[in-house]
Amino acid sequence: SRPGGDVVFEWRLSRRHDEAERLLGDYRGVLHSDGYEAYAAYVRAHPQVEWAGCWAHARRRFFEAAFERPRTVERVLRLIGQLYALEREWDEAEVGAQRAALRQEHFARPLFRLRRLASALQARVLPKSGLGQACVYLLGHWTQLTTHLRHSQTKLDTNAVENAIRPSKLGAKNWLFVGHPEAGDRAAVIYSLVVSCQRHGHNPHDYLRDVLLRLPAMTTADDLRPLLPAQWSPRATPPSELP
Repeated sequence: SRPGGDVVFEWRLSRRHDEAERLLGDYRGVLHSDGYEAYAAYVRAHPQVEWAGCWAHARRRFFEAAFERPRTVERVLRLIGQLYALEREWDEAEVGAQRAALRQEHFARPLFRLRRLASALQARVLPKSGLGQACVYLLGHWTQLTTHLRHSQTKLDTNAVENAIRPSKLGAKNWLFVGHPEAGDRAAVIYSLVVSCQRHGHNPHDYLRDVLLRLPAMTTADDLRPLLPAQWSPRATPPSELP
């Protein structure tokens, strides 16, 4: 997905690394994701892809290990918070293509302090401790996390994607099984439509009811684009009153 655009869900039988290759193919551009190793393998095999990391994942590890060294973690979180505070200011100012230049100028100091603090902290804590793992993630993904300095269109985290997949993750936990791979494909289609509707401000129930009433009367020669969530608009006549 992308901010303001549709969401597309793809069904896969496993999380094997080659699934990322099959999904993304010969994609060129910025790949924004968490630190899952499948993405790292994909980027290594595709030099034309630039990997942008997720600051929320990095921050969460320090937050969860805050009890180990509260005052030090507070400093780490404060520095990351400075990045987000600046982003909020730029969102309100609608800086557009200037964001990359602003990031390079204003992120330099907090990023320098953050990297120095994490490096010092890593040398003082046990590698397997919560803070040790948090430092490993932050410093190990530093290149991906600072990719945002070169781009204006990226967000600092993948929260938009996380929110989009939350319904499917809750479903997987509650239902456990989809019954058949074809059911997984159909579920992916439904999730794509429903979450895309939400992105565009449509009520998914109203959208699906209207589209399902229209489709039986349409043919392959009809233009289906007005039925896509990005272009759909409710009809003046309620579906229940249609002939």
